Amino acid sequence: MNRGGQVISEIIETCRSHDFTDVILVHENRGVPDGIVISHLPFGPTAYFGLLNVVTRHDIKDKKSMGTMSEAYPHLIFDKFSTKLGERTVNILKHLFPVPKPDTKRILTFANQSDYISFRHHVYEKHGGPKSIELKEVGPRFELRLYQIKLGTMDQDEAQIEWVIKPYMNTSKKRTLLGD
Repeated sequence: MNRGGQVISEIIETCRSHDFTDVILVHENRGVPDGIVISHLPFGPTAYFGLLNVVTRHDIKDKKSMGTMSEAYPHLIFDKFSTKLGERTVNILKHLFPVPKPDTKRILTFANQSDYISFRHHVYEKHGGPKSIELKEVGPRFELRLYQIKLGTMDQDEAQIEWVIKPYMNTSKKRTLLGD
């Protein structure tokens, strides 16, 4: 839904009263998404991400091969989230999705590389044996950059900050925070 002029605290209260489990806010600048906030209800945590290199389903040229969006619960793949912060990020992201059925052919991939999380959405088909699997990207695709985790919901200004990126405090450029 378009937020319009609604205040965040009113949105969160409405979501709590209707037993929502999560609120996801996407920020955009001149029509280009540039940030996403994921808040677990009723008590948190809230993760703030920057969005980069966004390609929406609308932007993908080959619409015939893409097909319609599957509504099946997806299998999740998380790659290279080996640190405590990486495991915390996986925990926040995986609880956005319900448990899939074993025969689901929809896959969401979150792959960490140098603290940028690449998101890809695929559907696979088996055309014979187990070695002949065809992946079909159905979009969207983008990169996420985690910059803050709060222990409360996004309407709580006094919520404790669990982690925040400090790019000018890190002495080593090669140090990765989410994983190897």
